[in-house]
Amino acid sequence: MIQELVLNNGVTMPALGLGVYQSSPEETAAAVETALQVGYRHVDTAAAYGNERQVGEGIRRSGLDRSEVFVETKVWVSDYGFDETLHAFEKATRKLGVEQIDLLILHQPATDRFDRTVEAYRALEKLLADGQVRAIGVSNFMRNHLDDLLARTEVVPAVNQIELHPYFSQPDVQKADAEHGILTQAWSPIGGITFYPGWGEHRRNVLAEPVITALAAELGRTPAQVLLRWHLQQGRSAIPKSVNAGRIAENFDVFGFELTAEQLATIDALDAGVRNGPDPDEARPIFERVIPED
Repeated sequence: MIQELVLNNGVTMPALGLGVYQSSPEETAAAVETALQVGYRHVDTAAAYGNERQVGEGIRRSGLDRSEVFVETKVWVSDYGFDETLHAFEKATRKLGVEQIDLLILHQPATDRFDRTVEAYRALEKLLADGQVRAIGVSNFMRNHLDDLLARTEVVPAVNQIELHPYFSQPDVQKADAEHGILTQAWSPIGGITFYPGWGEHRRNVLAEPVITALAAELGRTPAQVLLRWHLQQGRSAIPKSVNAGRIAENFDVFGFELTAEQLATIDALDAGVRNGPDPDEARPIFERVIPED
């Protein structure tokens, strides 16, 4: 059975989604089709990933009705601003081949242009009011970014997608999200797999962590399954990425077992407060690329 989460506006979202960051266009459609055949009903992409078109192709190839698949995508910072973000929505729907997006979020807080970030979010509010998106949210927003955004807008984000794995669990951001009724969604949920070039040279692969491998052996599960179960049992959404059919299926097979409170606490204790990806306040140079129309 697919675990579902209810967002703060009443929309229901599958807790586990397929991520396609760094999935090449050539591999993405097949990965999405495979995931939907396995049982996934949630796909997360972004304008900056360059594969929205192939995500839409994979959904169509699956044979599922559009209403059965929860589609999440992100607006890139080069399209921030009110009118620009409305146009970004049009680009996304055209590439995805859909009329409505289930969850549309801002990819970064873009602290060097936060006024434009606010205008972009106001465009999301309009799209929500007009029924063109079902829910709106943000990504990589820290507590200070959330406070600033909430003071200047009307709709509380439904989701905040952040880097989150046992080595970097961001408890303060999770607490801020919870205080506002925002669902925390984890990118890089199993850690050590998805890396940003130029950041995280110190990174460690959570899948090789002895605590995790010991728990996996004890439970007769894989390390990735243990990590995804850790997220789901703590009420988070998780977006694991793979283009390998076997791992896609493995990552979805996490609903038939549970971790004990002691096991959850043991994983929690691994937090080292060290990112694998960029700090949202320091990563501006990588965010200057412009998303093409096609």
